[in-house]
Amino acid sequence: MPNRREIDHLISSRFRVEIEGVTQAQFTAFEGLESVTEVVTFVDGNDLVVRKRPGRTSYSNLVLKRGYLNSTELWNWHKSVIDGKVERKAGSIIALADDGTEITRYNFFEGWPCRWKGFEFDAQIAGSLFEEIEIAVEKVERG
Repeated sequence: MPNRREIDHLISSRFRVEIEGVTQAQFTAFEGLESVTEVVTFVDGNDLVVRKRPGRTSYSNLVLKRGYLNSTELWNWHKSVIDGKVERKAGSIIALADDGTEITRYNFFEGWPCRWKGFEFDAQIAGSLFEEIEIAVEKVERG
């Protein structure tokens, strides 16, 4: 890991996304690594303090953004959900060092595309077209 010490912060632009069965997926931005555990409150007998216990944990949807490629692979995955054929996939979000080696990864499970966003055409703005896909996941683990 040249130019990096163990105590250095990770660079947000150095990451890779792997999705089971998806081959054309070079993403430029990613967000959504979040889990929330419900707080269940209860009272116990004559105890004057409201007690709290952990409840169910849920995971945020993952949002992936990329420059438009002339590939229908992600669209077809989303279209299968629209057509009632949900194809769940596992995948990983991988933080990379300067030399491209893996530093850490977060694995997601039971993912399926719940939203696809096409690009915006604007003659006043020069630049790339971007598309987004949002993936609903049931579980995330640090690998």
